[in-house]
Amino acid sequence: MNKIKILLAEDDENLGMLLREYLIAKSYDCSWFINGDKAYKNFIKNRYDICILDVMMPVKDGFTLAREIRMTNTEIPIIFLTAKSFKEDIIEGFKAGADDYITKPFSMEEMLFRIEAVLRRTKKDSTASTQYEFKIGEYVFNSQIQVLKYGKEEQKLTTKESELLKLLCVNKNTILDRNFALKTIWIDDNYFNARSMDVYIAKLRKYLKNDPKVQIINVHGKGFKMIEN
Repeated sequence: MNKIKILLAEDDENLGMLLREYLIAKSYDCSWFINGDKAYKNFIKNRYDICILDVMMPVKDGFTLAREIRMTNTEIPIIFLTAKSFKEDIIEGFKAGADDYITKPFSMEEMLFRIEAVLRRTKKDSTASTQYEFKIGEYVFNSQIQVLKYGKEEQKLTTKESELLKLLCVNKNTILDRNFALKTIWIDDNYFNARSMDVYIAKLRKYLKNDPKVQIINVHGKGFKMIEN
């Protein structure tokens, strides 16, 4: 089985070396580069499965590197490492094509969890991105026209309700990471947006209450899971 190839761009030598050794120990094939320019030159020569980019780097910063990577590969997952947690930087990161970001300092376990989560999602997204009709127990959900049908009954959904339900459908019977859902739909995972998402989850539970086989459960500390028994 081929190892997953990671491109790591990090200008802090101690952290870069530590991350590379940890990822290799976890059976990944990790190539580490000290600045964005070296990382890009190697990216265009080699095939990688995921990129982990520090935001603040000499010669070429992470945002510029991500935009250049996106010009040659629109699909490859990108995770940013950032010492900043300002909303403007987070939004800038997603505009540059990020799939996720990790705020320093972080634990190795968190980084590994996020890598695995992004790889799972992007694998699902590649097959589900064109899918717009989903069967949820006795319900049929059309994300294109934002309608949830139960027999002859139709429930028109708002854009956020529809986006959240689609994420739950794509991740059916597996955990939908809370932070990923927040960053995908609300852009920012702050406290107020998190409370807002809880309200939307409650609404979706209400819409799906006619079929007892369908449940949206909370997974403590991780996110939500839509179960279809």
